[in-house]
Amino acid sequence: MAHRPRKEMLAETRAKLVDAARQAFGSVGYAAASMDDFTAAAGLTRGALYHHFGDKKGLLQAVIAEIDDEMSQRLRAISAKAKDPWRGFVDENIAYIEMALEPEIRRIVMRDGPAVLGDPSTWASQSECNRSMTESLRALKKDGFIIDVDPEGAARLLSGAALHAAQWIANADDPAATSKRAVKVFKALLDGLLIKGAKPSGRQR
Repeated sequence: MAHRPRKEMLAETRAKLVDAARQAFGSVGYAAASMDDFTAAAGLTRGALYHHFGDKKGLLQAVIAEIDDEMSQRLRAISAKAKDPWRGFVDENIAYIEMALEPEIRRIVMRDGPAVLGDPSTWASQSECNRSMTESLRALKKDGFIIDVDPEGAARLLSGAALHAAQWIANADDPAATSKRAVKVFKALLDGLLIKGAKPSGRQR
């Protein structure tokens, strides 16, 4: 059998740890997840965890980064299916809020993440969200979909509102009912940006 490159072996070890931790964090939560249990489940040791992630907190960051990347891919796919850029923008934002109903996202990203890693608005993923939303709003403004509003300012306010809506849902006693309330209000906020009766120059999808 050919000797496997060290880089490939390290990547495999890292992936095993993230997968095992993700399952543990998703099923019992960060606080109750035992490092010994999930490293053993991956056929690895605590030493491997410390080498790759520093500590349990570092591993949580890696798990959240993986989930966040998957969420972004799903949201882009949702946006791409819409009939026009504005509808895509609305659908993407509403879908993000509704993802807080999913058990894994609810527990790991929306509840344990902020409790362990601090305010999500300071995470690198939120900075990327602000940048992406700013570009979307700039394009929507240029194509005549929305009113003359500062794209970055609107992006920061809307992304913050979406984030807080998702956390509201994740921590609610009745997440499903709270989600419906949050979505209704968020749609009203978005409607305030739309130019009523305008004929946008943006291409239809």
